[in-house]
Amino acid sequence: MSRTLSLLLAGAMLLAGTAPHAAPLGTADNPLLYPSTLPYQLPAFDRIRTEHFRPAYLEGMREQQADIARIAGNPATPTFDNTILALERSGVLLKRTKQIFDNLSATWGSDEMDALHKALIPRLAANSDATLLNSRLYARIAKLHAQREHLGLDAESLRLLDYYHQNFVLAGARLSDADKAKLKRLNAELAVLQNGFSLNVQKDSNAGAVLVEDRSELAGLSEQDIATAAAAAKAKGEPGKYLLALTNTTGQPQEDELDNRALRQRLYEASVNRGSHGGDFDNRSIVLRIAKLRAERARLLGYPDFASYALANQMASTPAAANQLLERVAAAAVKSAQQDARSLQAMITADGKDFQLAPWDWGYYTEKVRKAHYDYSESELRPYFELNRVLQDGLFYAATQLYGITFKERRDLPVYQPDVRVFEVSEADGQPLALILFDFYASAHKQGGAWMNNYVDQSGLYGTRPVVANHLNIQKPAAGQPTLLTSEEVETLFHEFGHGLHGMFSKVRYPSLSGANVPRDFVEYPSQFNEMWAFWPEVLRHYAKHYQTGADMPQPLMDKALAVRKFNKGFATTEYVAAALLDQRWHALTPEQVPTDVLAFESEALKAAGVAFAPIPPRYRSTYFLHTFAGGYAAGYYAYLWSDVLAADSSLWFRQHGGLTRANGDWFRQHILSRGNSADAMSLFRTFRGGEPGIAPLLEKRGLSADQP
Repeated sequence: MSRTLSLLLAGAMLLAGTAPHAAPLGTADNPLLYPSTLPYQLPAFDRIRTEHFRPAYLEGMREQQADIARIAGNPATPTFDNTILALERSGVLLKRTKQIFDNLSATWGSDEMDALHKALIPRLAANSDATLLNSRLYARIAKLHAQREHLGLDAESLRLLDYYHQNFVLAGARLSDADKAKLKRLNAELAVLQNGFSLNVQKDSNAGAVLVEDRSELAGLSEQDIATAAAAAKAKGEPGKYLLALTNTTGQPQEDELDNRALRQRLYEASVNRGSHGGDFDNRSIVLRIAKLRAERARLLGYPDFASYALANQMASTPAAANQLLERVAAAAVKSAQQDARSLQAMITADGKDFQLAPWDWGYYTEKVRKAHYDYSESELRPYFELNRVLQDGLFYAATQLYGITFKERRDLPVYQPDVRVFEVSEADGQPLALILFDFYASAHKQGGAWMNNYVDQSGLYGTRPVVANHLNIQKPAAGQPTLLTSEEVETLFHEFGHGLHGMFSKVRYPSLSGANVPRDFVEYPSQFNEMWAFWPEVLRHYAKHYQTGADMPQPLMDKALAVRKFNKGFATTEYVAAALLDQRWHALTPEQVPTDVLAFESEALKAAGVAFAPIPPRYRSTYFLHTFAGGYAAGYYAYLWSDVLAADSSLWFRQHGGLTRANGDWFRQHILSRGNSADAMSLFRTFRGGEPGIAPLLEKRGLSADQP
């Protein structure tokens, strides 16, 4: 996933209608105040301290507002250069500080960074409003936009003009002064609430980790997983015990392997009750308030609901289009999942048990069915999925075959914690392309899930090459043990690297249109497409080596691993679509329709959408649904499915044209990965594909029948 926090710019005095102090805030030894002198402008992680951020933010806001005042107050007739290009060049310090802070607060954050973040949020929201609601500035943009066909602009410059005009309109630039004042209050409160929601999820996930005292309860887990749990408990001050950490999603990976049903249930309930069981981290009131404020904000901006507002600049355009796709796939997915549930119930009965299939049983009995049907279990694969081998001989190998790029580890460059690895990426002719950082392991202060971010955007305007980062949340093994991945973790590694390629291959002039700065329902397309190579036979054979012996994965096991790729897709698709439809239902509400009971609303919404299937809860429940209530994918979680239509259709094209070849990779790079947001997303796809995308490849990929109702 690509992480976006709505922390856009500000100052406390701006909230009162006055400008920040004009004097520079900071000292010569603050590395944030100046562009980094390291290769590719990699941040000087070894010099950055928490106390550097506040002065850098405040000075950045002061500089940006000075830039905006000059542009808006320019007495000359508006031109592209003195208005749009000047805007693109404004606020450089603030943008740099924000990129670094957002990334670091999500990875090695601390209580001090959380407190600073909370204090800055109202200022940042107000500073954003001071820019986007500036009437004089918008008047200049609007005048240029009205004349756009007569300005003689090249295609990318015209795209940038459209980009700024749409952003200002969606931000409320055309509102009356009275309505702008209302909007500012809404924006400030929403920014605080979204940050509070995110912090609560992180803290409740940490607090909810399940402590196990008796090793015998962990029967079914591998020795490595048990050692990891023991190390986690010791780190928490519980030596001799075992701590099962919670991942971001409703389902927890240990549920697939634990023989102890009561412990599986404990783990599931700890996960599903996050943010909804009272106490300091309860998110229910925050969810309701966010839903109401978003609905009010959408109405103020002239939209019937927040979903209509949020999709106005996306590929889908309307909630109806997004819901049509979700509902079509949901019907097929639920039918497939119900068939799978009958098989699992039969397995429970055959196992001599008389209980009904519950959510905490699904993964465990799925593994039994997998073993029975395919004579194969997930645990057999993990010895062949050692992290470094997957990285070097899988991920990098596929990228080299497709695009000719090569990777060299840079141990001479600073990192923010010792496990982070930095690689320099070069073109086939040896020319430097980018840096990519990998942050693989989970930690107490790290945001859950997986995501890609930029530290430096590619830009022809500034002559900068990209610095991108991939973040995962793999449980770090005990000291001296190898990191053995699950199939899902391998796929996630390839997914996030697809985002990384999108950032690294960017070749545009303007940083606002660079890399993955594209519509939400297009941004997941390169990443979901790149998942294909994780289990492409040629790639799999290249990296699937036993971590102890180096032996190739036996062909029969490889055949089973490939054959089982569509297994359990009814479950995976149902849990995803349930969450996506829930996201849409929350954001289809008017202010008057916002309920008073989060869990009751969620239950009714799932029933109404036809995805209320008790053994399969949504991938995220409302109270820990970071994608939607922390901001970045609000009314946009459908984007993964929308993008997957494009990805599956592109995979079909690659299979039809010879697969893993340099010619195919260069074509995809030329028309998709290098273009950023420099042209309309669907037009980019049509040029690459030669036509419109179809849904049949998606259904085939997910093992669903096109004729299922």
